[in-house]
Amino acid sequence: MRAVSKLALGIMAVAAPIWASAATPAAAPVPAIGAKNIVIVHGSFVDGSGWRVVHDILIHKGYKVTVVQQPATNLDADVAATREILDQQVGPVVLVGHSSGGGVISAAGVRDKVKVLVYVAALQPEVGESMGQLIASMPSPSDDVRPTRDGHLFFDRSKFGTDFAGDLTSNRTDFMAASQPAATAATFGTQAWAAAWHNKPSYGIVATEDHALSPDLQRWMYQRAGSKVTEIKASHAVYISQPEAVAKVIEDAALAVK
Repeated sequence: MRAVSKLALGIMAVAAPIWASAATPAAAPVPAIGAKNIVIVHGSFVDGSGWRVVHDILIHKGYKVTVVQQPATNLDADVAATREILDQQVGPVVLVGHSSGGGVISAAGVRDKVKVLVYVAALQPEVGESMGQLIASMPSPSDDVRPTRDGHLFFDRSKFGTDFAGDLTSNRTDFMAASQPAATAATFGTQAWAAAWHNKPSYGIVATEDHALSPDLQRWMYQRAGSKVTEIKASHAVYISQPEAVAKVIEDAALAVK
């Protein structure tokens, strides 16, 4: 019996490391080079939840992704909310903005830890320009933004599915229209006080089927800024309908950081 016990103990001692190794979960992949922190700023008439799939793609590749839920009351408040998230990051950051979020990242992106900017069907104002001024310079294919008496803006709910997100299913766009947060005229009327794209590399995604923000305006702004441009056949909701393509541009930007 003693011999059997000693033999059993010996087998257990040898096998224990194997069992321990099998029970240890695999570590998440870590990006080999570049920036590991990605901060995303959503645009008007939507919130950050639409970025879920892009978020999942990037975190499974080892990136740390944070989505800013800005108050959408005025440009100052949105920039302040973004800076608060930037302050929480350790190391270089890729700052991503969609739609009016482009104006936010242009100002917030002057922080030293922000190394590259990614504009996703986004506005890209120059210092002294307002986002409203840019939109008026090259009108969108549709005219669906409705003002209220108290200075808020809403996207026409009956047109949301065709003009904001024409490549998504109606059950999804119906809910997006019904749950949309209000934007403000103040946000679009404020002149930009900084344009980080002057001093930092930038990437721009043109949504070629965009009916909410002119694709030609997107091209013009990105060309002015010297952005590296990718065109994707998609609506203004390109980050929802084409998440893999959007995530790839963001990853390319992250890997380019030295």
